[in-house]
Amino acid sequence: MTENKKSNAGKHLTGLIGKGYMDLHQRAVDGAFCVWIAINVPAEVFAGFENVVYAVPESHAALCAGKGVGVSMCEKAEAQGYSMDLCSYARIDIGNASDNGKESPTFGLPRPDLLISNNNTCSLITKWFDVHHRTWDVPHFIMDIPFCYEPQKPKDHAYIVGQIKALIRFIEKLSGQSFNMDRYTEAVHHTWSGIREWKRFLASGKHVPSPITAFDSFVHMAPFLTLRGTPHLKTHFTLLADEAEENLSSSRFPVEKERYRLFWDNIAPWHQLRKMSRRLADLGANIVGASYTSCMGTVEGSFELYEWDEKDPFDYIARTMNSYMCPHGMVLRHKAMARAVKALSIDGVIFASNRSCKPYSITQMDQQRKIRDEVGVPAVLIEVDHADSRKYSEESAFVRIEALLEQIDAARSRGLV
Repeated sequence: MTENKKSNAGKHLTGLIGKGYMDLHQRAVDGAFCVWIAINVPAEVFAGFENVVYAVPESHAALCAGKGVGVSMCEKAEAQGYSMDLCSYARIDIGNASDNGKESPTFGLPRPDLLISNNNTCSLITKWFDVHHRTWDVPHFIMDIPFCYEPQKPKDHAYIVGQIKALIRFIEKLSGQSFNMDRYTEAVHHTWSGIREWKRFLASGKHVPSPITAFDSFVHMAPFLTLRGTPHLKTHFTLLADEAEENLSSSRFPVEKERYRLFWDNIAPWHQLRKMSRRLADLGANIVGASYTSCMGTVEGSFELYEWDEKDPFDYIARTMNSYMCPHGMVLRHKAMARAVKALSIDGVIFASNRSCKPYSITQMDQQRKIRDEVGVPAVLIEVDHADSRKYSEESAFVRIEALLEQIDAARSRGLV
């Protein structure tokens, strides 16, 4: 594997995220109305107000796990009586709140004036945010977003638009600020144009060998969570895509002797990114794509960019509110993954059964069989936890991954691929 030196995009990301958290704290101190949101809440709405800022506890928890303090934060929540069976993001956040972010690499998060969750990606998050609602007596708005087992219906689309508008009215009432439609429209455009560049970055992974890995996408997706609706999103994703294309033209590849092209299904194991990527590279394996980062800016059953006509921002946000994998039924999940496997010339799929994300993991055994039997690509199921390293065994995972590579070799020797 090539030496791990931080790229220009990597350096830019470090500064961008660091400044973003510091600005968040400063604006909250200066009196901004502070909102905590689940990752699928449309953050572009907040740009429509004069002085509203937002934080994403899930993204902060992932950062804490990546920096090695996730377990100790989980233990603080467990000491309060919260079960280890709960999502590690929730335990990290509750632990972080218990001592005002003493271990947080971002000095925690500013205390919220409003909590906003949604019920179409993870039902647990509504209960998780209720903990803060009860502890701090902070209002909690739950966006009710229908699951989708088939393409979004017009009545569901209209209902989601109604939920967004109800949220806007609620913020107006609580914050005393008026909503500006032009600023909101501009913010949605920033997000959409940024996602276009993100898709250009991911598309470079179609090349064999690939100039990117899924680990790159795991790390660099962060601005989509914390800086949606800002021009910084497009700036960073443009830099990222340009860098990937430059590496391709200069024949600089993260896995120099790429023998196996793999696809990852589930959230990233944040505490293992560097170790896992290096060990895979030593085996000649590159995870070139992942459902978790491919679904951004899409609609159900597809990893392709959802094209917006740039007219009605409510239409765009409502149409992409089910972009994440958790609300999708098996048919839609398989449809998107099967297309990605073909487009990326995938040799094998790793289904990461995530102890902290049951909605994402629950269909994986069936999906594994469908990928193997209907697509003809071998697949393996490993056990992970996205933020609690106590629930992950590196050796157990790699025994199964290496068995997958052996299956790929065996199929090649028989001329099946």
